[in-house]
Amino acid sequence: MALFQPARRGGSATGTSEIPAKQPTRRGASGYEAVYASRDFWTIRRRAHSFITPACVIFLSWYFLFVILAVFAPGFMRVNVFGDVNMGLCLGGTQFISTFTIAVCYRSWARRRLDPLSDRLRRRLEDGQR
Repeated sequence: MALFQPARRGGSATGTSEIPAKQPTRRGASGYEAVYASRDFWTIRRRAHSFITPACVIFLSWYFLFVILAVFAPGFMRVNVFGDVNMGLCLGGTQFISTFTIAVCYRSWARRRLDPLSDRLRRRLEDGQR
């Protein structure tokens, strides 16, 4: 038996069972199905992807540029900026700064663009509207 295989109903001694040809229909969709079918849910997804996709592309491009510079331009990365701090350390530090900047920008953006829609969707679901 597979780990996530659903339990069989009315099985015989050999472990086989017949599954009814037609499942009974339900009157209303579950909460999850109602959310998935709602326009607000798809608007939230579309808006989230409109931020996440460009942010990921920009950050990954910046990260791979850093890696490529470290591999193919070690002389550039060894250039001293001040004291014993070189260009590689400065660029590595900006990786952390850019990560936190993206997180802060997303939080602010999501509060303005996603939270009102998700609040409305949650209220509709809690009130039983589908």
